Amino acid sequence: DYEILFIDNKSQDRTRRIITDICAQDPKVKAIFNSKNFGQFNSPYYGMIHTTGDCTITICADFQDPVEMIPKFVAEWEKGYKIVIGKKTTSQENPVMYFLRDCYYKTIKKMSNVEMIEQFTGFGLYDKSFIQTLRDLHDPTPFLRGIVAELGPERKEIEYTQPKRRAGKTHNN
Repeated sequence: DYEILFIDNKSQDRTRRIITDICAQDPKVKAIFNSKNFGQFNSPYYGMIHTTGDCTITICADFQDPVEMIPKFVAEWEKGYKIVIGKKTTSQENPVMYFLRDCYYKTIKKMSNVEMIEQFTGFGLYDKSFIQTLRDLHDPTPFLRGIVAELGPERKEIEYTQPKRRAGKTHNN
């Protein structure tokens, strides 16, 4: 069984209407419509703590997270991993942006007491036991990447090439 949960960060286009229509057609599809843009860190975290399944898979709706990774995540979860994450090895995005993001990851890694995961955006599968850990934190300003690195049980990392964004423009500067 499954549920699909969309989290909308106050989209200004037709996204909300489209998601509402999908929810009306399928009771397994739900949505959280944020009153403002809570950003790339808070919004997924808040969505995750509202899931109810045995596991939760997070994936960006801009198609930069390849859906074909999902069966690989599930296979590793079935082997016993509580967290299975996608880790970018290369990206088809602008090379300058990829370089700058790489610098960001390396800087955060050097400044942190926690062994940060480079090129990890949050894309992955999380067991319900880890979702409960997130709920128990009651963190008003969560940094999922750091929480996974610090509090997450043994994880499996699966490498992938990030495809080019299909539409729209990133607001992550």
